[in-house]
Amino acid sequence: MAKMRKKGDLPSKLCATCGRPFNWRKKWARVWDDVKYCSDRCRAEKTAQK
Repeated sequence: MAKMRKKGDLPSKLCATCGRPFNWRKKWARVWDDVKYCSDRCRAEKTAQK
């Protein structure tokens, strides 16, 4: 069985739109390098600004 990790040990990034930090999520495991936004709302605002 895999070893458990604490939330504080997970990698984090800053959102490209709002600048807030967000942590790694299991659903982003395969695409973590491509994740830029913390939420769908921030992604929508960034595309609306262009």
